[in-house]
Amino acid sequence: MAAGYAELLRTRHAARLLTGTLIGRLPNATAALAVVLFVRSEGGSYALAGALSAVYGVCTAIGQPLLGRAVDVYGQPRVMLPAAVVSALGMALLAVVGIEPLSFAYAAAVIAGLFTPPLEGGLRALWPGVLKRPERVHAAYALDAVAQEVMFAVGPLLVTLCVAAWSEQVALLVINALGVLGALSVVVSPPSRQWRSGPREAHWLGALRSPGLLVLIGSFFFVGLALGSIAVAAVAYADGHGDGMVSSYLLSALGAGALVGGVVYGAREWPGSPEGRLRLLVTLLALGYLPLVLTPGVAGMTALTGIAGVFLAPALACAFVVVDRHAPHGTVTEAFSWLVTTFGVGSAVGASVVGPAVERGGAAAGFAVAGGGGIAALLVLLSTKRFLGDPVARTVVAAPAENDRNGAVEPGFRARHQA
Repeated sequence: MAAGYAELLRTRHAARLLTGTLIGRLPNATAALAVVLFVRSEGGSYALAGALSAVYGVCTAIGQPLLGRAVDVYGQPRVMLPAAVVSALGMALLAVVGIEPLSFAYAAAVIAGLFTPPLEGGLRALWPGVLKRPERVHAAYALDAVAQEVMFAVGPLLVTLCVAAWSEQVALLVINALGVLGALSVVVSPPSRQWRSGPREAHWLGALRSPGLLVLIGSFFFVGLALGSIAVAAVAYADGHGDGMVSSYLLSALGAGALVGGVVYGAREWPGSPEGRLRLLVTLLALGYLPLVLTPGVAGMTALTGIAGVFLAPALACAFVVVDRHAPHGTVTEAFSWLVTTFGVGSAVGASVVGPAVERGGAAAGFAVAGGGGIAALLVLLSTKRFLGDPVARTVVAAPAENDRNGAVEPGFRARHQA
């Protein structure tokens, strides 16, 4: 699989687009930690920090489909870069004004969230034109999941280093300035400038008319809830151990675990359908979150968070393939946007719920919220198996399958098990 990744990255523009997208998404990936640290440095409570993070996350989730539709109409450069600049200005407003008055702080979070550029969906829209071959597009999904974990491992460390070198305020400004530079790198590239949206099948529900996609969205809402709660609970754990760096250790370990899991997952062939494999991966993901409530010493807790992250990237990579299989014709980009949106909403809800939980029961209560989110994600998949079956098997008699638009086998999987 490593050789396949290297071949993919040697494709013209691929490395630049992936790197620019990851850097451009740093503000969104680190917002939960950066906002919590900033609010705490200003004397705010965990509840306020969680509320501001939740507002940012919910507004990001609302803005992604709207900005994505604008990208389809006007192209990537005319939407992505202005959105990135406005979002960065929103976070700059929060950094300069602080948490008083509260109305300004919430307004800043709303602006920063609503205008977060849809770089993730934009990258997946560019892959077919850049990579040409369908099997490479599927490989890019796995690479995307692995690369995201690099960002989630490095991002918290970068925030913490900025805090240590300067302040929480500077950390917000630096991270969002980097986000603008990443978006700029993407939108000035030839693939982004030349890309135009293709025709899509008309239906007022769009991608949401797929029952399988609705199941997937419901499950990954709770996965997002678990991750959002871990970010806040990690800061509470660090406060309890008298070292602010500990939160970055935990979140980086979570990302590093997912990175290792993603690389291993893509390195071999797996039997069975992607839908069945996704249920197994989410089961293992949920089981990994439960031991976090033990909150042992720093070394033990770092190890537990690393283990908890192992199945995240595999679950995401498999989910990308399942989305591709279940999205109706002409709605795959929209379907990816809905998954990103729901994941963001779940993360925002998790950040909001875990604040009061931490104040009442400490870090252990916060990690218990994460465990509950993982179990809920699993229950959604297990209770709706009939809706998330093999789309090809369900449509082969009545009509040709309208899903799996790329029509290629998933890298690392036997040809008999199409993904």
